[in-house]
Amino acid sequence: MNLSPVLETGRLRLYELSEHAPGDAAFVLELLNDPDFLRYIGDRGVHDLAQAADYLRDGPVASYRLNGFGLYRVERREDGAAVGLCGLIKRPPLAHVDLGYALLPRFRGHGYVAEAARAVLASAQTRGMTTVLAVVDPDNAASIRTLRGLGFEYRDRVRLAADDIELKLFAWQSDKQPQ
Repeated sequence: MNLSPVLETGRLRLYELSEHAPGDAAFVLELLNDPDFLRYIGDRGVHDLAQAADYLRDGPVASYRLNGFGLYRVERREDGAAVGLCGLIKRPPLAHVDLGYALLPRFRGHGYVAEAARAVLASAQTRGMTTVLAVVDPDNAASIRTLRGLGFEYRDRVRLAADDIELKLFAWQSDKQPQ
């Protein structure tokens, strides 16, 4: 488990998650059961601390090992409060990595997603990733505004699984970003 931040911004630090880190399972349990998370992202079947630890081990931690990246815990520098998740996900149906993020309700509206996502996109660019995708529920207007503000452009509609809802697919390209 790495105790150093993976990325830092003016107000935030992003850390790898771990099923062994004190507080990560409780944080993920709270976030994944937030009504907006359930509505716009979906039920991940995480309803107790043991399931949260399994989610961490089989999701973000496995992604760090396999891909060298994943979703990170986003903390405020000022007080260490875990505000949400942000990072890159490699989903088999998508041709490129995909930006994922979610915040606890009490931390929304402060620009934390945009700040964390800019750091994640800059890191992706230094790793040679020129295209990053994002999928979003068509009804999630706030997330669509955030993606557009980050320089993502609408590309198409996509289903990640045959029985999934149709999502909006956005793309960010490093060569189209201001220097």
